Amino acid sequence: MPTSITLKNIPDAIYARLKHAAELNRRSLNSEALVWLESRLNQAPDAANAHQLRAQQLRAELPASKLSNAAITKFKNAGRK
Repeated sequence: MPTSITLKNIPDAIYARLKHAAELNRRSLNSEALVWLESRLNQAPDAANAHQLRAQQLRAELPASKLSNAAITKFKNAGRK
């Protein structure tokens, strides 16, 4: 049985893009939102996480930091009151 949800605080730019896409595809806003959700949720997990996996790979290739947490905090707070 279908279930309903309500979306609140949709940014104007996202709403405008959704509305434009719905008009182009001759769909209601609800139908267009469902198509977008289905397409995103039906992606292979590897495709959905590709950016995260690449970021982890790049991070692993970086040399180990020689800065302590105390040193990092000192640099962050430098010049602050």
